[in-house]
Amino acid sequence: MQRAALFSGGDAQMAAGDLGELLVPYMPTIRVPKSGDRVYKTECAFSYDSPDSEGGLYVCMNTFLGFGREHIERHYRKTGQCVYLHLKRRVIEKVPGASGGALPKRRNAKLFLDLETNGDLNNDDFEYEDEAKLIIFPDHYEISLPNIEELPALVTIACDALLSAKSPYRKQDPDSWEEELQASKHAKTLVQLDNGVRIPPSGWKCSKCDLRENLWLNLTDGSVLCGKWFFDGSGGNGHAVEHYKETGYPLAVKLGTITPDGADVYSFDEEEPVLDPHIAKHLAHFGIDMLQMQVTENGLTDNDIKPRVSEWEVIQEAGVKLKPMYGPGYTGMKNLGNSCYLNAVMQAIFSIPEFQRAYVGNLPRIFDYSPLDPTQDFNTQMAKLGHGLLSGQYSKPPMKSELIEQVMKEEHKPQHNGISPQMFKAFISKGHAEFSSNRQQDAQEFLLHLINLVERNPVSSENPSDVFRFLVEERTQCCQSRKVRYTERVDYIMQLPVAMEAATNKDELIAYELKRREAEAARRPPPELVRAKIPFSACLQAFSEPNNVEDFWSSALQAKSAGVKTSRFASFPEYLVVQIKKFTFGLDWIPKKLDVSVDMPDILDINHLRARGLQPGEEELPDIAPPIVIPDDPKGILLTTSLLILSYIDESSVMQLAEMGFPLEACRKAVYYTGNLGAEVAFNWIIAHMEEPDFAEPLVVPAFGDVASSGAAGLGAVGLDNQPPEEMVAIIISMGFQRNLAIRALKATNTNLERALEWIFSHPELEEESEPALAIMNTENNANANILAEAGSEGPRIKDGSGRYELFGFISHMGTSTMSGHYVCHLKKEGRWVIYNDLRVCASERPPKDLGYIYFYHRIPS
Repeated sequence: MQRAALFSGGDAQMAAGDLGELLVPYMPTIRVPKSGDRVYKTECAFSYDSPDSEGGLYVCMNTFLGFGREHIERHYRKTGQCVYLHLKRRVIEKVPGASGGALPKRRNAKLFLDLETNGDLNNDDFEYEDEAKLIIFPDHYEISLPNIEELPALVTIACDALLSAKSPYRKQDPDSWEEELQASKHAKTLVQLDNGVRIPPSGWKCSKCDLRENLWLNLTDGSVLCGKWFFDGSGGNGHAVEHYKETGYPLAVKLGTITPDGADVYSFDEEEPVLDPHIAKHLAHFGIDMLQMQVTENGLTDNDIKPRVSEWEVIQEAGVKLKPMYGPGYTGMKNLGNSCYLNAVMQAIFSIPEFQRAYVGNLPRIFDYSPLDPTQDFNTQMAKLGHGLLSGQYSKPPMKSELIEQVMKEEHKPQHNGISPQMFKAFISKGHAEFSSNRQQDAQEFLLHLINLVERNPVSSENPSDVFRFLVEERTQCCQSRKVRYTERVDYIMQLPVAMEAATNKDELIAYELKRREAEAARRPPPELVRAKIPFSACLQAFSEPNNVEDFWSSALQAKSAGVKTSRFASFPEYLVVQIKKFTFGLDWIPKKLDVSVDMPDILDINHLRARGLQPGEEELPDIAPPIVIPDDPKGILLTTSLLILSYIDESSVMQLAEMGFPLEACRKAVYYTGNLGAEVAFNWIIAHMEEPDFAEPLVVPAFGDVASSGAAGLGAVGLDNQPPEEMVAIIISMGFQRNLAIRALKATNTNLERALEWIFSHPELEEESEPALAIMNTENNANANILAEAGSEGPRIKDGSGRYELFGFISHMGTSTMSGHYVCHLKKEGRWVIYNDLRVCASERPPKDLGYIYFYHRIPS
């Protein structure tokens, strides 16, 4: 049989019958994408190769997964799939016409790949050319497309459906990933009035109602007005919309979202969020210089730059000429739309050697043993991201001008500077209502979410998240009896309160506030910002001081009493993560941020915070749980708080599990038997019970009377056979503990679930009687978001040592709350500080260590 040309080259042609005959053996493996199928035609599952890459992208005609040239053989060997659609996009220089202008040289009339265009190219001089071929493995036979008359109908339909498939990251759920914004039709021709309006950097309020939230700047006349129903759903009086109806001025930008990378723009005429390609020029008309950094690089010297105090300017080092950095470890990450929190955290994570070794060091093994769909595997996507950041493959310096000119004469080969973490974000945020959205998030919450996933997906015998884990000793004292209780819990982040009362510049702050109010009353621009200067020692002191315990129930008094709690380190982690608690609530319960400067030390010593345990002369509180009487119970039966939790089912957790594909009744049972502790804990229950014959049978919830007769006899919830309720035992077992340990803990605490868990962790020696078990609990309601981490025969794994640390990185936040603004990461590499601002990676000249939000310290070897 006559064969097609080899992929390595050749011009052999085939007759129509030969093509059909060649594809016959593979027809059963060729599928037509259906609704719901994810087609990955823009990104490799194992790397950041795309159709723009030199080797193009291979899309499997059966699984619709995409693979770069380096990884296609692995998929072929693992699955035996032979037919792939090879996609390649080239950037071609247009041919100049006789008049000297550029004439289009359109070799391919249709751009069929759903790719972004390269913004660095002048579209008047270059055009895109897409190419598609069918490749048959293992001999790399190729069939050029389109070839409608010669190919079997099924193959033609499958190819057309694949090429027209939408991005897998575009979902229909409005709370999930949003559609890509389109450029406004008004942006290019927008008329701006020369009315002398200048917008100050802060202190804005609506010109009609004095509202200070959800403010929009009209880009035609400079009016600052409040929004209402559009874009982010924030409240307001709708004055921005009314102004458009009166004037017809179509575009407005949301104040507080303006960064050097862009801003949120809304078109009243088009009734949707839009892109404004000329936003920098439009803002400059009103005195807002969002690209000051670029202006500085074009010639201004440091002496020409005015002092900057806005956190947006200081944190991003605006006004300072920054040298771009390239190579391994200096790769930027594209902002997918409020994904800077993810970018900042992942840059910090992959600067840690333990994570580098776990994922990038084990990359061949992780890739070789990845599941058939590597896009849905946590370790594969972590290894892919780590390699993208550390390999230097996507961070190359620009070519010299003469080389660029030489290349442009033939074909433009785009530089792959920076990576787009679309696949990673889509997977890691799956099932999470907040992180799967396109809204801004809290970097600290995302870091804990990531650690939870690392814990649940061990990559080797040594989990890289162990470097963050430490034990906290909590000493609770009854103020009346003076008796104490010592407990331990696992934590990953040291949270430091901001000691505002210790500010060293109180007089300046008072004077600034007076001037600000005067300027506001006179409608003048606000005075130059004065930021509170807080000593780090004061924050550390506030952390170590006793805190009052609300609604403290003293087991010594068998009644409520005053209690205080003190926290100390029972162990010190290898890497200490410190969060400055800048975010709080105002008197009106509106979230706000404390704009403060904390003099964070480069060398941190917290050895004095080492826990000491029960001291001579201290007497422990009795280990008795407080009973709770159900008011509506005519028999007055005593039940614990934990049993009350079992009386209802959290339907939101049920739906999260059901969306993963588990039977609805099984999801309800999982949430019920885990005490409504959240979807993560219920998921563990499902994994442990899914092989049981009644796994999907309907849930039968016993009435209180039934519980009382069978599981509560006279004293609490312990039955006549002295066994705790099976529901509570199931909850603890679902967390990874053995049955005998669960029963013993419940008996010792009078069947109080919360106290039983504390009892287990305060008696690690008893776990030697049980087999090692993995116990992970994501307690999202807890302010510290503590995770009960891996508990084996020796308890949670910790890397204890000295409490002396050195600063190597910090994440900073700009904006008024965690739900808005921008994140930037600074890391110390090779002896110097580097700023990671999404795609921009530069040598830092003035690292703002005093304005950080999350700090990363590494233990100094003793």
